[in-house]
Amino acid sequence: MKQANGLVKTAVVAVVAAVIGGGVVYGGVNLLGNDSSSNGSVVNTNKAGTTQVSNVKVSTNSQVSNVFKHTKNAVVSVINLQSQSSSDDSGLSEFFGGSSDSSSSSSGSSSSLEEYSEGSGVIYKKADGKAYIVTNNHVVSGSQKLEVILSDGTKLTAKKVGTDSVTDLAVLSISADKVTQVASFGDSDSIKVGEPAIAIGSPLGSEYATSVTQGIISAKNRTVAVTDETTGQETGAATVIQTDAAINSGNSGGPLLNIQGQVIGINSMKLSSSGSSSSTATVEGMGFAIPSNEVVKIIDQLVTNGKIVRPALGVSMADLANISAAQQKSILKLPASVTGGVVLMSVKTSSPAANAGLKKYDVITSLGGKTVTDSADLRTELYNHSVGDKVAVQYYRDGAKKSGTITLSENTTQLKVTE
Repeated sequence: MKQANGLVKTAVVAVVAAVIGGGVVYGGVNLLGNDSSSNGSVVNTNKAGTTQVSNVKVSTNSQVSNVFKHTKNAVVSVINLQSQSSSDDSGLSEFFGGSSDSSSSSSGSSSSLEEYSEGSGVIYKKADGKAYIVTNNHVVSGSQKLEVILSDGTKLTAKKVGTDSVTDLAVLSISADKVTQVASFGDSDSIKVGEPAIAIGSPLGSEYATSVTQGIISAKNRTVAVTDETTGQETGAATVIQTDAAINSGNSGGPLLNIQGQVIGINSMKLSSSGSSSSTATVEGMGFAIPSNEVVKIIDQLVTNGKIVRPALGVSMADLANISAAQQKSILKLPASVTGGVVLMSVKTSSPAANAGLKKYDVITSLGGKTVTDSADLRTELYNHSVGDKVAVQYYRDGAKKSGTITLSENTTQLKVTE
């Protein structure tokens, strides 16, 4: 009898503790009372083989679920088809359009098209019987045919509208007949670090199409190196959104969304390892997306012109941070107060920079009224202007601050370099 009383006391203490602790108490009524018909209660029994699924119905309608519901049909898989003879592995681990299909490298007819890689894309517009899809340039690069798989499994042939390797963006078009949903763009300038971020795409390919992952905005304006897909050499830097939402091979070109379901970025790359070859560390949760404000500006030009026409200065350059302190003093003769800028390593004859009076070893610190601390800043400000624009520039020469006006022109790669 004492043992029975002791058990009851223990049960009472456990129930009270659980309630105080905020937990849900299951079976408390049945243990201490006579009401065995309470809805949703788990009935304790000593009989083996009588386990049942609870009759408690759980109904959730989270914001993430709503975002997925109102966006999933706008997200597609993009299939890059190439002939067997043209397939090769670029080996660029930081870019991910999907792994090469192993069968594409096998021997066979060079005229047959094989699935080379898979990526993602998002439908953002319907007009004149067409639906327009934004994806990454590296997802469609080298393709001889493109296919798009809608969320319901429908496979359609896609056409390239325009591509841009500088921003790694591309626009495709498909028939709009079976398109039931389009996504809208949000303002990437208004996002905040720490707010939710949602990625939808086809990690590892269309077998896992419309997979959704959630994370946060880890950084708004992260500068990362841009690598040429053909040469593997760094060609500049891009300003991107950093997120820890899980993105993997095949997520390239898919949308990064805010909690309202607006596209705030196009997933483009991830960091998978860091450090030297002798001390390489695995990296998790570091994905990057092209900000939506830049995406919209680029895709509108691609739809209108089929390409991006950018202004050029006609110079080669280096970040001041990469110049030694001794050379900054002896060669550039910069005052100690100048800690950021872009050093002109060469200036092409008859280029916009040359016509504005700029010379080798000038250090640009401002363009268009915006401070320039490195080459990424300079490119960003330069690409905010159009061919023919007159842009104010400030720079240092032999320690003296100077100013001028540059009239921007198109690509000047054919111009001769003057030292």
